[in-house]
Amino acid sequence: MALKTLAPAMKKVLFLASLMLAASAHAQNVVGNAAEGAKLVATCQGCHNMGGGYRSSFPEIYAVPMINGQSAQYIVDALKEYKNGNRRFPTMRAIAASLTDQQMADIAAYYATAKGQPIQ
Repeated sequence: MALKTLAPAMKKVLFLASLMLAASAHAQNVVGNAAEGAKLVATCQGCHNMGGGYRSSFPEIYAVPMINGQSAQYIVDALKEYKNGNRRFPTMRAIAASLTDQQMADIAAYYATAKGQPIQ
């Protein structure tokens, strides 16, 4: 009789364990590849590599930050905030919405590479 009552409990334990394992695998950090990021930044370069003090005029006057040398984690976090709507600049939101987590990590790795260093 004890085995019959143990079986449903074990099924629940195994089910919960498999959910936790799946969640932890999904939550792992994506590693960026700067060489792949270099292939993705054509859209970014138009605004973010204009030099200090560049201002966009659409949809409103907006100071565009230079992102060369910025922390990769900061760039990924910012892109995710644009994608989920926590940051509200429409152009960046549209661009970020089109990126996968891997693409965000690759772009961030590219911009985090010190200027003058070869991209491998």
